[in-house]
Amino acid sequence: MIERRVAAIERRCATGVDGEALRSDVLRLLRDVVPIDAAFFATVDPATMLFTSAVGEEPLAAATALFLENEYGTDDVNKFVTLAASPDPVSSLDRVTTGDRDASTRYTAVMAPLGLGDELRAALVVRGRCWGVMCLHREDGPSGFTDHEVAVVRRLVPHLAEGLRRAVLAESAIIDDSVAAPGILVLDADHQVVSSNVAGERWAEEIPVVINAAAARAQRGDDVTARVRASSGTWVTVHGSPLGGPAGDRTAVMIEPASPEQLSSLLLDAHGLTPAQGRVAGLVLRGYSTRQIVNELHISAHTVQEHLRAVFDKFGIGSRRELVAALLSPR
Repeated sequence: MIERRVAAIERRCATGVDGEALRSDVLRLLRDVVPIDAAFFATVDPATMLFTSAVGEEPLAAATALFLENEYGTDDVNKFVTLAASPDPVSSLDRVTTGDRDASTRYTAVMAPLGLGDELRAALVVRGRCWGVMCLHREDGPSGFTDHEVAVVRRLVPHLAEGLRRAVLAESAIIDDSVAAPGILVLDADHQVVSSNVAGERWAEEIPVVINAAAARAQRGDDVTARVRASSGTWVTVHGSPLGGPAGDRTAVMIEPASPEQLSSLLLDAHGLTPAQGRVAGLVLRGYSTRQIVNELHISAHTVQEHLRAVFDKFGIGSRRELVAALLSPR
């Protein structure tokens, strides 16, 4: 019975549905295999690991700001970025703390006050790229996730990641020229908006989790950028940056329609290019000749052509011109 249910999740991941539908269906089906009391499921930009959309069930939604502060601003166990770089991208709180949940700041400061206990986290990685993250919770109590349940989620990771990767390819890359000015938001240390323009107010309502995540990352002193598909279907670029001054710790977040150039590297990732193939394709998009690519990457002309043939095969095209058209023409 469990095997059939796991196989059903794997099949669903291969159907090419959009990311929102995939997350909803997976959480519904997963509950028949791994009992959970609350879940968080987000997509991420594989280049920056910044959340680009998220579903957080109650009581998690009410504590979004606290989870983001922990994820981006506090040392703790099972960080998503750590799991994404680990040979094993799945771990539970009880496993990593050997049952001492109080060793985790996330547990003592966020989860325990919500009545939550063990937490099973997974970075959804395939072919070396992380396309999403998932966090499953149990009510606070002595029992945590079993080794079998951890193994089930570990088995599903590449399928879930592949499903999210396919969703990027399936979702139309809409370039929205109707917004002339970028949206600008200034947030305080508690991620509350203290100033914005009209366009910023629009995006604050449409992608609040993404904006809060960008602000949380920027509070560490880092500039961060992510490519995000909004609920309207529009692809936008979100920039977060720390601000100085007498007002204290504040961050600026700017949202603007994504250009074809900004989307190109995301689509290269989504087509499953290797890092070497992506570097060659990226230089082609910048107009480099084969000789210029050879000089830039210090590889042979033969290797350049091998990489290009592999890129053309993955895109189903036959020339550099078609590659440029596929990636840099608004769709």
